[in-house]
Amino acid sequence: MTITNLFTMLGGLGLFLYGMHMMSNGLENVAGNSLKKILEKITSNRIVGVLIGAGITAVIQSSSATTVMVVGFVNSGLMKLSQAVWIIMGANVGTTITGQLIALNVKDFAPILIFAGVFLIQFIRNKKVGYVGEIVAGLGILFVGMQFMSDAMVPLRDYKPFVDLMTTFENPFLGIAAGAVFTAVIQSSSASIGILQALAMSGAIQLHSAIFVLFGQNIGTCITSIIASIGTNRNAKRTTMIHLLFNVIGTLVFVTVCLFIPFTDYIVALTPGSVQNQIANVHTVFNIATTMLLLPFGNQLVQLVEKILPLKEDEEQDLQTLYISATEPAASFMATTQLSKEIARMFDFAKENIVLTMKGLTKVTDKYNEKISNNEKYIDYLNTEITRFSAQVTLVDTNENDSLLTNALFKITGNIERIGDHAINLAQYIDETKANGLKYSAQAETELTILQQTLDSSISCFEESKTQLTPLNMDKIIENEELVDELIASYRENQIKRLKKGEISAEACVVYSEILTDIERIADHLYSIAKLCRQFNITLYETISE
Repeated sequence: MTITNLFTMLGGLGLFLYGMHMMSNGLENVAGNSLKKILEKITSNRIVGVLIGAGITAVIQSSSATTVMVVGFVNSGLMKLSQAVWIIMGANVGTTITGQLIALNVKDFAPILIFAGVFLIQFIRNKKVGYVGEIVAGLGILFVGMQFMSDAMVPLRDYKPFVDLMTTFENPFLGIAAGAVFTAVIQSSSASIGILQALAMSGAIQLHSAIFVLFGQNIGTCITSIIASIGTNRNAKRTTMIHLLFNVIGTLVFVTVCLFIPFTDYIVALTPGSVQNQIANVHTVFNIATTMLLLPFGNQLVQLVEKILPLKEDEEQDLQTLYISATEPAASFMATTQLSKEIARMFDFAKENIVLTMKGLTKVTDKYNEKISNNEKYIDYLNTEITRFSAQVTLVDTNENDSLLTNALFKITGNIERIGDHAINLAQYIDETKANGLKYSAQAETELTILQQTLDSSISCFEESKTQLTPLNMDKIIENEELVDELIASYRENQIKRLKKGEISAEACVVYSEILTDIERIADHLYSIAKLCRQFNITLYETISE
């Protein structure tokens, strides 16, 4: 190969990957919300799980992305391991769509697809149509990239060292190793199979040399989910193990079949003269057959990984996120779901601190101090992690609705964090009251009890929405916020009167005034959160699928 061939091949690879990215992004934006709702309603039915996994992967064009999402869901408790196994099986089936598209080899239509797609993007002022344009243009660019790679690789078919190398891949172990390593490096089985098909189109490789490389590529694609599972809990790591075992078992079965049955010859006979179609067909048969083989044994597969990766009783339960991870969001349409559920956890810690501190104001005690402190640590930790994840989401291509929703969720996070700060202030006033022996009048304690009941009423509105999945009672929260403002204005006047009469000390008056300020701010933030929830149809609750 000349340097020109090399540059042409690299340019073709760049176009191929960019086309795949465009197509995936367009598909995701067109169907993202629907896919999100499907995943949220996932059931334990194995057939439904496989179909959902296959459908989602076919749409977002990445089994790695689907598997990374599943790892995150299992890590969070949103999905059980026994459900994840079906999604993973389906993801392996869905990823075969890309290879079949490439095998169509509609290179003559690629320029028309690119023109049509760009026309829709540039001249039709409708976002959904623009996303369709991305799909069409991306498909065309993908085919152009394939043709560039194929043309650049033509000299390789007569290059003896390369021919000798391809011959060595007929050795199952070498072929599998080569396919696994290459796919692990580029972290995309679709891309690595596309390159293999480009080699086939150039005439540089035949199916007998490619088939074991293809099996290895299925194993190599697991590297993405393995990376995603770093730092996750035991169940998330088990999910990754299921993905790996699926492809390893499938490879062992098909290698055995190839060694004892002329499987390769059967595939060649189906589409003689079109190696790219043969590669696509092997990939499809491999994943569908492996899924059918393992489908009756999904629960046993779960039991196996539980034995391989048993729970450790002494595992530390440090601060951790459940729904978001340190890695970039696998798909933008899932990022808002991940964020909302992580924010729901943060909100639960803040609500608990409100309840504990309000109780402590009327009954001074250090009983809850440690719990309040631990909750605040978690609130601060989650605020940092949610902020970081939100920043990552903004770097991912999202549609306008998801962008607005992400912004709203970020604002909710800020309100929750400030509620946590005000709750800590109240806890400190409790400590100060106890340390200095400050006394409030019976009337002040009654006033605090009324404020406590009013805040409890607002919190109950969120709780009812969470447990009953009913619309948030916004009217009640507005009513409570206005009532708190009126009560606090009245209570400040009462406090001044008590101070003038000498019923309380100046120190107690100052502390009481600060307490009222923090309670008023908490009510304001609860109202702000409720307003955003209603505006963007956000329900702050966590769901563990049954």
